[in-house]
Amino acid sequence: MTSPQHIFLKYLSKKGMAATEQRRVVLEVFLKSKGHFSYKELYIQVREADSSISSVTVYRTVKLLDKCGIAEAIDFGDGITRYECRYNRPHHDHLVCTKCGKKIGVVDDSIENLQELLAEKHGFSIKRHKMILFGICSDCRDS
Repeated sequence: MTSPQHIFLKYLSKKGMAATEQRRVVLEVFLKSKGHFSYKELYIQVREADSSISSVTVYRTVKLLDKCGIAEAIDFGDGITRYECRYNRPHHDHLVCTKCGKKIGVVDDSIENLQELLAEKHGFSIKRHKMILFGICSDCRDS
């Protein structure tokens, strides 16, 4: 399996962009992060590793990580783009509570199979997908 560092370096090279030390630091911090986070939240973590890295560098680098397939941008309907690592992590869908904002990653083989059947029925080859279901979590329903 190709490492995320190699994937990123290859992408930068293909686009004629420099593989800077700051981009490397952002990548390493990103790969260690868990869950869904905005670039501003990532920036706070990056600053702990290297205080000389600007928020603009983090913003631009996370966009590059999304474009090369290491990260995935997700909009949970609150106006904030969040990112999660796609590299070497299993696919999952999301349930989002519209009251408290809780986000739950879910995997359901029957849904995945249905999506494949739908694609096949329409002669479509799925490369990737996102499914986000919005509703009220049990905690909010019970309160």
